[in-house]
Amino acid sequence: MVSSKKVCVVGAGISGLACARELRREGHDVTVMEQSSSVGGQWLYDPRTDSGDPLGVAGVHSSIYSSVRLLSPREVTGISDFPFYPKNGGDDARRYPGHGEFLRYIRDVSDAFRLTNAVRLNARVVHVGMALPAGGGVSNSLRWVVRCARAGEVVTEEEVFDAVVVAAGQYTKPRLPTINGMGNWRRRQLHSHSYRVPDSFHQEVVVVVGCHESGKDIALELREVAREVHISVKSIEDVSPGMSKEVSRHNNLHLHPEIDCLCEDGRVVFADGSCVIADTIIYCTGYSYWFPFLDTSGVVTIDDNSVGPLFEHTFPPALAPTLSFVGVAKRVIVPRFYEMQARWVAQVLSGRRVLPTKEEMMRSIEEHNRRATETAGVPNRLTKNVTFDLDYCDEFGEKHCGFPRLEEWKKELVWSSLERLRDCPESFRDDYVDSDVVREGLRSEGWLVETPRVEADGQEDEPHSHRSIKCQSS
Repeated sequence: MVSSKKVCVVGAGISGLACARELRREGHDVTVMEQSSSVGGQWLYDPRTDSGDPLGVAGVHSSIYSSVRLLSPREVTGISDFPFYPKNGGDDARRYPGHGEFLRYIRDVSDAFRLTNAVRLNARVVHVGMALPAGGGVSNSLRWVVRCARAGEVVTEEEVFDAVVVAAGQYTKPRLPTINGMGNWRRRQLHSHSYRVPDSFHQEVVVVVGCHESGKDIALELREVAREVHISVKSIEDVSPGMSKEVSRHNNLHLHPEIDCLCEDGRVVFADGSCVIADTIIYCTGYSYWFPFLDTSGVVTIDDNSVGPLFEHTFPPALAPTLSFVGVAKRVIVPRFYEMQARWVAQVLSGRRVLPTKEEMMRSIEEHNRRATETAGVPNRLTKNVTFDLDYCDEFGEKHCGFPRLEEWKKELVWSSLERLRDCPESFRDDYVDSDVVREGLRSEGWLVETPRVEADGQEDEPHSHRSIKCQSS
């Protein structure tokens, strides 16, 4: 028998909105709590920085810097039945658009699926905890107390829900390395969370710690204004071929092993004994999962930056199905994987799908962690990485919620994009040639239109080239 639940979703980013849509489709009563003044989550760019606490989380929620562009093609970066088409008359029709274009798309999703009236803005969740059964005693159905504080107010509002979906907390708390002398280094230190524009680094010597996506982006942007940019990495061997090529091309870009210590006189000493006197250090070292509002009495924990135990990245067995997480899995096709999770959660809550027993879910989690840590030698914090295993994503969707498989041309587009990111980090977003399979897929779904070739005599010849079609997403 299908039943309707009163559900709270924490966060109105793309994952939270995907949850709201799927929960409503399944007949649930949904309320989305969002601490900001608009939907968008991390994509709500804020030019302010955490100047009072540049290594912490004070002040600004968003970690987006001004020049951020998508890493994945827009053709695969959208809700499954609501493509991320360029907008008629829009300013950014690129395959890899800037953050403002993706925020526009998120707002279009909210409008198109009439989710706005489900979202409570300026409502910061300060507590999510298990509700005591009415009249005491034991209840067969776990419910949740949610407390929110309105912007600028100390007084909290309290409401009880049948279920809570956590769709926030992945990119808010900066993760920092532990470096000898870090606390005594007197010059500027900040996390990429507090980086916005390169202007204030003009003619500086900057050390960028980390060479993943944000580290590469920021280092390549800074090398245009800074006197020198030094990139520190844990292992030189792990640096992508493309980034090694960029370092060799630019005289003011340098690669170093990890930092050994920081000295009060401004020196940054690397593990190989080399050193530079730096003006600024930027830590592009990622984020820690952070759910300061969540009280599960120790059932759900964060260990080595891994949230667990979670069955299939979604349900904590002891609290399922009334508590779930959407958006914890990393390196997945977004928002596609989150949409799958949301549909699964919605169907489980309605009774359309049934979870395995608590014991079976725990055995599955233990087996997953065993394979990851013992067989592959993967640190615990990386066990939530699906690492763009598109077959796993297809199987996840089919098994748990009847989600359609990703089209083959889109898989080829994803892999070709990843290869270009690895080989050409500075130009991959703007310099690409699609295969015939990808081009046919683009054409079949309205992403491309043929433009006729005009001969010297002014007569049109056979179509020979293609351009992106600029159409309204609704």
